[in-house]
Amino acid sequence: MGNLEQASAADLLTHLAGKPVADALMDRYDGLTNLSKASLDELQLVKGVGQSKAAAIKSAFLLAQKLSQETFPEFPLMDTPERVADYLREANRAYTVENLQVVYLNTRKRMIGFQIISQGTLDMILVHAREVFAGAIIRRAASIVLAHNHPSGDPTPSAGDIQVTRDLIRAGQLLKIEVIDHIIMGRRTEERPKDYASLRELGYFAGY
Repeated sequence: MGNLEQASAADLLTHLAGKPVADALMDRYDGLTNLSKASLDELQLVKGVGQSKAAAIKSAFLLAQKLSQETFPEFPLMDTPERVADYLREANRAYTVENLQVVYLNTRKRMIGFQIISQGTLDMILVHAREVFAGAIIRRAASIVLAHNHPSGDPTPSAGDIQVTRDLIRAGQLLKIEVIDHIIMGRRTEERPKDYASLRELGYFAGY
């Protein structure tokens, strides 16, 4: 098949309809613009083009047209701890053990992916940097936000949470993928109106 990205229009038509038909189409229509305007009936006037081949050729042009018209929803903005917590809150309510989660961000801090990396016991998660950053590399993420839940409801970071965060910050620096924050999800109480903690806001990212 060769390298299709480098193929000429005639070569691509050859892959689609065979060389004799491709040559006949290029001769008759003198380029892709005129060919794209041909109806199914007109295409079938070319020797070797039956109904199925005409439909395949027309479909290729219609697909290209739809691709050019395709729009994408705006990815959610994750530029503050509050926005990350808002996104994670409902899912984390149901967890009875700790779940390490990663939010993948583009250069504008918009979410381009989300993944649960691991589940732990009631109060401990085993974390491997390779698992955390593998998804970021695949998605070409510029940065990530770490998150996990505390089933106890108290989002205060433990010594282990702080150490894991610092280890992953350093790993991200080597990979040039910034760790923006680590959000710990808990539950609100009368004494604790905020149901999450941001390790960045608490100062644990200082010096990195």
